[in-house]
Amino acid sequence: MRHYFTVVTRTLFLTLGAILILIPFAWMLVTSLQPAATTLTIPTTWLPRSLQWLNYWHVWQAAPFARYCLNSLLVTAATTVGQLLTSILAAFAFTYLQFYGRRTLFGLLIALMLVPGELLLIPNFVTLAQFHWVDTYAALIVPWLASVFMVVALHQAFRSQPATLYIAAHLDGASDWQYLWHILVPTTRPIITAVALLQVIASWNAFMWPLIVTNSDNLRTLPIGLIAFTTAEGANYPLLMAATVCVILPLLILYLGLQKYLVMGISATHLKG
Repeated sequence: MRHYFTVVTRTLFLTLGAILILIPFAWMLVTSLQPAATTLTIPTTWLPRSLQWLNYWHVWQAAPFARYCLNSLLVTAATTVGQLLTSILAAFAFTYLQFYGRRTLFGLLIALMLVPGELLLIPNFVTLAQFHWVDTYAALIVPWLASVFMVVALHQAFRSQPATLYIAAHLDGASDWQYLWHILVPTTRPIITAVALLQVIASWNAFMWPLIVTNSDNLRTLPIGLIAFTTAEGANYPLLMAATVCVILPLLILYLGLQKYLVMGISATHLKG
């Protein structure tokens, strides 16, 4: 009986939490399909009399949203692939290779995780300005081709693999390069997928850095494009919410498709801690 009560209580608690989390998303979706005149009425209109599907069409006409989408796809893909390559190689080196100062260098990397990202905005911008990279794709991509967090997470994942596997691969004549890409990476694929998904979410939602280093619409990304629907007179909430749905939808589809790997990766590497 006690176990049954615990299960029911936990289910009710999780259901209530899920409802509270979904309410803002429901309001966003409903508002994106309403006329502008009814968006701020009290009480909130949860069931509009007529669905304004043209709001989504107007979003793509009011701003160069297709260009924003292309830029976000390009930046997200480039930074994610770049971070995966550099982090996998660095994590392998810290895990399996013996070199002078390895522990000290890895400790410094962990210490860098304590530095708030906001403190790096000005130094990074000054560096890019000296390279004349401001308002270029290089400014959006190059500073994010490496990630300390991803290196540490993959190092922890690689360390969890049996040491005998590495020895056996060498006895069979495999080089470090072959062991990395043919054995280690496939074995830790769920964890790699999880950290890659976290990077995709972070890059896709990035707002502050693209806002600082870009000046032209040709280089703006989707989160910056949402500013187009807010003016000095106020926000056009139906179009703003429709644009927000367009920004969130790709991430939602990606998350639902890779949710299993994300849960497995978080459980294996304790990323939640």
